Amino acid sequence: MNRPEVEAQYSTGLSRRNIERAFARAGILLEDLRPADLGPLEDFHTSGRIATSELADLAGINDRDRILDAGSGIGGTARFLANAYGCTVTALDLTEEYCETSRWLNGLVGLDTLITVRQGDVADLPFDEASFDVVVSQHVQMNVPDKAKLYGQARRVLATGGRLAIWDVTAGEPGPVAYPLPWADGPGRSYLVSAGELQAAIEAAGFTVDHWNDRSADSAAFMEHFLSTPPGPLGLHAFVENFSDKATNLVRGLSSGSLRVIQATATASATAG
Repeated sequence: MNRPEVEAQYSTGLSRRNIERAFARAGILLEDLRPADLGPLEDFHTSGRIATSELADLAGINDRDRILDAGSGIGGTARFLANAYGCTVTALDLTEEYCETSRWLNGLVGLDTLITVRQGDVADLPFDEASFDVVVSQHVQMNVPDKAKLYGQARRVLATGGRLAIWDVTAGEPGPVAYPLPWADGPGRSYLVSAGELQAAIEAAGFTVDHWNDRSADSAAFMEHFLSTPPGPLGLHAFVENFSDKATNLVRGLSSGSLRVIQATATASATAG
């Protein structure tokens, strides 16, 4: 999607205000906010913080790594990595409202010295070659039609031997997919490919796949449990419109097999594809 389409999908103009209200309802003062307090509302992907932690472990992230969070949303992954590992993170998102919210939250929890937020396109990265050691991307490529360009850009900005770490949704068995979904209100904004096509695009861009795990069953179980629990004041519903409908349709797709969730890491080869 281009920027106007992404803005139409994700921007409401109310992210910061609604998050402030959610913290007030939860009885949490902004001046007392800690990184862990943000967990329930900042991870805009299946399995939430569990998925991020597992992916970081799989990628072998450490405090020396220069990390790009490509498609960072309001910055949940970037804050988790900076706080857990003490590494420097560049968080990039196409939605300016999310970038502004991310900067605000980074400052509130004292992580703004480790995290730099940039507005930009994951398929046209505004960084020099070999600028990063790790590119992390969670539930992003479904909005990007040109997978070759997306992963070609990721390879370009990674040093040789650097790692790509993804947690993403792919197409599964043929069958209807209900909308809205978290990344698309309708099929015209969704660019799903099969897991095989996704892996092929990554390898063609100059990566060697190290881990490729289908986590659909785990993700469906997590989401089903999440939806069965009465929502508290903190959660993605605080700033994502129609979140319950979107999450319900995602669970239906995972349960039917028409959607899959893939966890993967890959190493940047000496010669780009």
